[in-house]
Amino acid sequence: MTTFKSRVVKIAATVTAAVSVLAAVAACGPTAGTPSEEGTAAAGSTTATARTLDEIKSSGQLKVAVFSDKAPFGYVDQNGDYQGYDIVFAERLAKDLGVEPVYTSVDPSARVDVLTSNKVDITLANFTVTDERAEKVDFSKPYMKVALGIVSPEDAEITDVSQLDGKTLIVAKGTTAETYFEQNYPNINLLKYDQYADAYNALLDGRGDAMSTDNTEVLAWAKSNKGYAVGVTEIGDTETIAAAVQKGNTELLDYINDEIVTLGKENFFLDDYNQTLKPVYGDEVDPNDIVVEGGEV
Repeated sequence: MTTFKSRVVKIAATVTAAVSVLAAVAACGPTAGTPSEEGTAAAGSTTATARTLDEIKSSGQLKVAVFSDKAPFGYVDQNGDYQGYDIVFAERLAKDLGVEPVYTSVDPSARVDVLTSNKVDITLANFTVTDERAEKVDFSKPYMKVALGIVSPEDAEITDVSQLDGKTLIVAKGTTAETYFEQNYPNINLLKYDQYADAYNALLDGRGDAMSTDNTEVLAWAKSNKGYAVGVTEIGDTETIAAAVQKGNTELLDYINDEIVTLGKENFFLDDYNQTLKPVYGDEVDPNDIVVEGGEV
């Protein structure tokens, strides 16, 4: 049986669909602050009380934290509109509540803080479930699965993690890549950035030897940036991605979980994949390697 790894290698050479070009996001909505450590609120602050479902409905708005620079999962297109796999899910959650989604662009390291400070109701920013994060927020049932990958220049391609010993690896702060390499590869120098766009620009400028984040995302980026390749397609454990709400916000969490189960019956996330991810990955990636329907891995 063909593995996800082999499919990724194959499509890197065959699929030519480009990822949408990102527009400047400064005028597209608020950007959440960037604490020095994920989930660390400003000094002296306390957790603000999350809104109830009735309060969300009364306001007519569902406030959602999303990425604005991580195509094809959450990004701003040339028209200034939010697009991507996470965005399609957010739109459906809001629609079924009878409200409109209002997006806040968030850095990876601020995904917890925007919930504890009640700036948003939900974080839907390609948020990988980890035990550490689960101590700070409540995660929904999963809707996607992912591992880490490494992208590097083709003329100095990194095909094995051992090649990075003593070299510089670019990561985004507050991501699973940062944690994984800190814990497992102390001899690799990590160059950290708050935003994905800045991290990729650092790779383009040659400030690091490679970059690591979700394998699904580095493949998409490499396909739209000639001269770069994903030489390591899977590293670490396969993990799940889920929505997150403020710790203890059971009412909203139950709503999201019920939605995920219901949407699974109509293959919603497969349709989402076909709309947002398939144009990037082509026909040779099995969506079952990425999509989770009904919250069941």
